[in-house]
Amino acid sequence: MTRSTAFWILSPGHGALREEWLPEPGPGEVRVRARFGAVSRGTEALVFRGQVPESEFTRMRAPFQAGDFPGPVKYGYVSVGVVEAGESELVGREVFCLHPHQERYVVPVEAVIPLPEGVPAARAVLAANLETALNAVWDGAPGPGDRIAVIGAGVVGALVAWLCAAIPGTRVELIDVATQRVELARRLGVGFASPERAAPDCDRVFHASGNPAGLRLALELAGLEARVVELSWYGEREASLPLGQAFHSRRLQLISSQVGRLPAERAARWDHRRRLALALELLTDVRLDALISGESDFRDLPELMPELAASAGEVLCHRLRYPQD
Repeated sequence: MTRSTAFWILSPGHGALREEWLPEPGPGEVRVRARFGAVSRGTEALVFRGQVPESEFTRMRAPFQAGDFPGPVKYGYVSVGVVEAGESELVGREVFCLHPHQERYVVPVEAVIPLPEGVPAARAVLAANLETALNAVWDGAPGPGDRIAVIGAGVVGALVAWLCAAIPGTRVELIDVATQRVELARRLGVGFASPERAAPDCDRVFHASGNPAGLRLALELAGLEARVVELSWYGEREASLPLGQAFHSRRLQLISSQVGRLPAERAARWDHRRRLALALELLTDVRLDALISGESDFRDLPELMPELAASAGEVLCHRLRYPQD
């Protein structure tokens, strides 16, 4: 048996570290020693505050989650570590796993993906967010030459803009009320605008601000018969929209994008593992390090999590560093 420590949300707004004992990995399993993790300030903040609607308790479960909403619950989905026991061909390899915040864990071998060459472990913590952004771009289906607006310069929005900018001829504008994000946009090679200066008549608009006002702006910026992709998840909050104005006469499309399901046109050929593997392969770009806004020791997470959950607009990807023994 191997001892490990995990972060648990005990009740809304309160977390703690708990120790547990792990069995030795059996056939087809590996034991991973975590090196880095990351906190999703969007979804994880809602979970930490106890704002997951009861209707979503089952759909919102993360891989390897323990406990139930609203708590006690062991939640999270970003872990980068080293395989230290189990399947011999993976021992010593750095891997990514969708696992809650925990120092060591035992999982089936198919739950881990080895890091591609050229992707450092410290940057691989962006894989889950990039997978979400990749799914959104598939849902939006932008094409060469499109005028694209991305509202919300958080991690997912910035990654959507970065992906869209790689399509030839596109004009991509990242939009946020935090004007200091102009430097982030510059480093990612995309344009930037405040909401009041955003360019209208867009072919595709992606909304990722988490604020209903941002979704209303998305409808304003969409051109005739354009598509608006909603990535924000509001938990228990409601979002009111002006669908009685020009929404119908301009024949706008408003669709949701959620990483839990693959777009229908890809579901026959893709699965979640293939999509996550692609996200990892795309993380060779050193510019993406601009999305890491801070780093803390894993053991500080009980004190840190309330700050991260409350720091709207200030935190991008906050990386966790695990002790190495």
